[in-house]
Amino acid sequence: MAFYENTIVAKQDLAEKELSEIKDKYNNLINKSGKVVKVENWGLKNLSHKIKNYRKGFYLHYKFEGNNETLDEVKKKIKLDKDIIRYLIVKYKKLDLKNEFFNKK
Repeated sequence: MAFYENTIVAKQDLAEKELSEIKDKYNNLINKSGKVVKVENWGLKNLSHKIKNYRKGFYLHYKFEGNNETLDEVKKKIKLDKDIIRYLIVKYKKLDLKNEFFNKK
């Protein structure tokens, strides 16, 4: 299995309950055929430019182990989810679990 990071940008007008449902949905989806190592909630951030008439978005960041089956399933579900406006999946040789770049300290 390989290591991946998946960053999801959800709509800015979602309620806290809907955000937690999205977080749990993708957490469970990844855990079916892979393993979630860490989930970071980066919160509401400004976008550099408008995306689908939104200027802000909620960022969720997953660090996980998985295979091609895991990636295909995640991509398929994200593309069908109307609450997600952008996503990015990056493959790594080794995950950095120490640094949290958007941690509020």
